[in-house]
Amino acid sequence: MHLYVYFQFITLITGNTYEHSHLAPRSLKEIMSRFQVEELHLTLTEGQWRHKQWGYPVMDAAPGAELYAWFSPTVTDVNDNWKKLSATLSGLFCASLNFIDAHNTISPKMALTPLGAMNIGLNYTSQFARYASLPREIVCTENLTPWKKLLPCESSHGFASLLNSRLIHNTNYHSIGVHIRKVCSNNECTNYNFEVKQTVALVYDFKIINSMNWSFKLLFGQGLFGGCPLSSSSKIYIDVTSNDTLPFKLSPKPISIIQSQRGGSDTLLAVYVIKADSPMINIGAKHSIDNKFSVTIPPPLHFNRYVLGYGKEFGGIVTEITNNYWAPIDIVLLENAPWWLPIQLSTLRINGEAESSLILKQYYSPGRSRQRPYHLELLMRLPPKSTTTVTIDFEFVFLKWQEYPPDANHGFYIGSALISAKLPTAKNYTSIPIDGTTLESVINASKPWYPAVFRTNGAMVSLPTPDFSMPYNVICLACTVVALAFGPLHNICTKELVLKPSGTSLSLRQRIINLFKKKKD
Repeated sequence: MHLYVYFQFITLITGNTYEHSHLAPRSLKEIMSRFQVEELHLTLTEGQWRHKQWGYPVMDAAPGAELYAWFSPTVTDVNDNWKKLSATLSGLFCASLNFIDAHNTISPKMALTPLGAMNIGLNYTSQFARYASLPREIVCTENLTPWKKLLPCESSHGFASLLNSRLIHNTNYHSIGVHIRKVCSNNECTNYNFEVKQTVALVYDFKIINSMNWSFKLLFGQGLFGGCPLSSSSKIYIDVTSNDTLPFKLSPKPISIIQSQRGGSDTLLAVYVIKADSPMINIGAKHSIDNKFSVTIPPPLHFNRYVLGYGKEFGGIVTEITNNYWAPIDIVLLENAPWWLPIQLSTLRINGEAESSLILKQYYSPGRSRQRPYHLELLMRLPPKSTTTVTIDFEFVFLKWQEYPPDANHGFYIGSALISAKLPTAKNYTSIPIDGTTLESVINASKPWYPAVFRTNGAMVSLPTPDFSMPYNVICLACTVVALAFGPLHNICTKELVLKPSGTSLSLRQRIINLFKKKKD
């Protein structure tokens, strides 16, 4: 059992100029304007979201750092703007985004689509999109602090005051994100505004909390002292659907309970309205029967990813995708392999077969050593009530000794694969509609299908690694030999040899006297 906590802060940027800013951070406005970015998504995540056990998050994120953006079609050099964008965001969020360059960047063809409004008359093709990830990036306090400073009230007031880095970084999963897109400001969509969405996702384990009962003070170390004075609306939604099977009592009582019917899923939401002058509130839940766990029902689509092979020559990446729904589901699988892990398209197998009717369309871009990664996208139709296995082999390559990370024997991380799907049902689905902004827009938001982009679990491989202890041993041996040879040579060259005259021999009487003196002593 787990507890999922999701924060979302929305700020609208009105106007096309960035010289004057009121609530929105000027730094982000200037970045979007200077580099001609139409849409931007950045996440910094520690941990792996378990889709089969936890369901679907509001916004999925890959482990480590993930950045993707769409540029304006009027940009002449997209790669140059992309490099400058990643370097600027690296300094803004104190992350290692400056390591993003051509050797780990791809242009998705089918897996990713813009979520915001686009200018009419411009051709937004995939050549203006860029995607990159750094699976080894570590998320810590130095990333959370600049993220808080982008909020209108920063961390002094409102919900952001609950984000104590000492507590949220001890969770099983934590992710912070910044998502910027265009939204229409009128019905005709002739004018638009920039929407800045800052998100925080946390997953608490009841085994670590040692109880199924929770409260703000237990999770965040303090209560909530009112909302942000600059916000137009501050609300808290708590899913109380499981109150029938696992009875619990909320304290204090919510203002209202809303029933939401969305895509065959019935959800009960308890609503709290937080005002700027509200007294300190400590919302908590107390179960009538503690340490009682329910059986989790897997979502209609879940997946698993792992590495095959042994030795240091060949291996393989396996992605298992399970469709629990009674109808087929179309998905797009995107594999982004680094240049030092060349994947071979000829070894692609679907359920063990080289040719499969499940693949409707495919795109493959071979990588180039130290220049660009390997890019594979598959449009597939998953049969109902089945598990589809996608396997592709790769080779190990030898790196230069300067290209190994500090802890080379730890292994090399492979970024998550992307799975884009149109779900026919909204069970375990909590994402906000594309035309929505706040969490209130998910209430009774039934659609013909529900778009989702998932990230699989990452993987790790061990490349052929030289024995880096040998240079240390050679240095120690060479220094020892030099020291042993240098000492005598230095003494011979710097010291002067002087003959010392030998003393006169003692008489027999003097020898006897000296002998008795030694015995007496």
